[in-house]
Amino acid sequence: MRGDLLPAGAPRPRIAVFAGPTATILNTPDLITSNKARARHGLPLRPGRTDVLRPQRLAAPATLYVEAFSAHPLEEDAAVLYAPPDGWLDEDGAFHTVRPSEGAKPVYVVELDPADGLYPLPYMGRQADGSAWEETSAAPYAAPAEARQTFYPDARRLYEEIERFGLADHGTPVELGSVADFAFFRAAPSGGYTAGAESERLGRDFFVYYPYHLQSEPGLAHLALATNQVQAVLDTGEFTGVQWLEGSPTVDETLYWFGLLIDTGVPLVGHAAQRRHQSLSADGDRNVVDGVKFITSGVALDERGESRVGACVIVDELVYSARDVTKVDARPGGYEVTGGHGGVVADLGGYGPPQLTYLPARRHTQRSEVRLTVLPETVVGVTGSLDAGVTPAEVRIKDADGLVPSAMPHVSITKYSRYAATGTGTDSPPVAEEEVEIIARIDANLAGFPLSGFVCEGMSPFGMADPTKNAALSVAVFAGLPVVRTGRGTTGGMAYRTDPVFVSGNNLTATKARMLLMAALLRFGALPPAADPFAPTPAERAATEKAVAQYQALFDTH
Repeated sequence: MRGDLLPAGAPRPRIAVFAGPTATILNTPDLITSNKARARHGLPLRPGRTDVLRPQRLAAPATLYVEAFSAHPLEEDAAVLYAPPDGWLDEDGAFHTVRPSEGAKPVYVVELDPADGLYPLPYMGRQADGSAWEETSAAPYAAPAEARQTFYPDARRLYEEIERFGLADHGTPVELGSVADFAFFRAAPSGGYTAGAESERLGRDFFVYYPYHLQSEPGLAHLALATNQVQAVLDTGEFTGVQWLEGSPTVDETLYWFGLLIDTGVPLVGHAAQRRHQSLSADGDRNVVDGVKFITSGVALDERGESRVGACVIVDELVYSARDVTKVDARPGGYEVTGGHGGVVADLGGYGPPQLTYLPARRHTQRSEVRLTVLPETVVGVTGSLDAGVTPAEVRIKDADGLVPSAMPHVSITKYSRYAATGTGTDSPPVAEEEVEIIARIDANLAGFPLSGFVCEGMSPFGMADPTKNAALSVAVFAGLPVVRTGRGTTGGMAYRTDPVFVSGNNLTATKARMLLMAALLRFGALPPAADPFAPTPAERAATEKAVAQYQALFDTH
């Protein structure tokens, strides 16, 4: 990272960094009691010749003697290039400024101070009963109160460790703080503060996946609150860009949502990691550094200073459009472009500056037609039941704080597979009620979610399902719940319209279509319900087709 990436005369960049949920990039290996501590307290030693060193802070200044030429196996081979050492240690360990004997050890004198920052040191902590820590929890499958946390509560410590211990390509420091200022925020974060008067609760205020038996997931309300928070931070006008940190399986979904909803011209970038921070060959640190490089370079900005690429995911030295990327494997390099058309918007350039390689054709951020600032305050939803009838109901989706968490749309994904239909194949017409899960979900949505819908991951590329599933989803449509059809998996073909009461998902994956349908419901509300969703009249069908056309326009352009 170099300061000369900044355009001449540009103000110093300021980047907002958000800690999102279940983020491996903010996760660290378990703190295991070192053999130094075990030997000191008479505990059984772990196998292995050396202790793992963990970043910690000194409590007092210390003077150390470092053996000269020990930083590299061939350092001593070039000894003639070096200045004399600071002194020598004799056989008894006494320090001398003049070499006392031929066998004395040359050393450098290092003065360590708490103000220096973190140092890698053996971990000396033990459990309250005096035993060694062997894992994060006091015992296997322990309750939350008996388990420590491995996720950082925000990214402040992550950035400190990257800058303190990271090495740039030519042996110089990773100078994050020399090229930008950072402000750290928590939005459905991965770690939480559980002690004190303002203690937070797992599964409500923060969301982890490790220890695995304590896994928790944020809900729709948390997505609304995070959206409001990101928009409010950017509305201050103080920030050059946003870095969002989240778990690798879902970071692309959240960033696509932000690219639809957040009204901003600054770059929105997401980062994830396949390996925990501090672990062998951890990839997240480099992703963070690359994100800072991308934002501060200004390469994403047009002549008006606004981002041309919208929300992106930056991993493995590539910048992906959030709409067009998905995780396919749990390893670095495990992301691929979906939809078969473009997707990699920039290359980080290795030693050189970032370069744009592709400009998204879809609408995003400040050009999105579902961005937060243009959403109406109220829309019309639907309520009732399939038996008793469906009626329209006004839903307030926005207030002074932004999205209303309780109004967030509920969109379910149903997947087509051959030989799954329960009928004989001779039913004419198909019996929609055989799709009991879909029918039950329709009634549950009508009872509890006035804004709701379905995504059907059907045949590639058309999105159609078997006749029975199609019939059940038609009931959903005429009950006011829009249905989007997408192809299976990461199809590169377009899901063309075969029935105008269904929305074509274009080349979106089912998970991305879900995010766009949620945004569309906030923009347009529910479809007009038929008096009998199982048997709509021609006039009711025409009204539905007209309403669906609005949805289709969004899916064709976003």
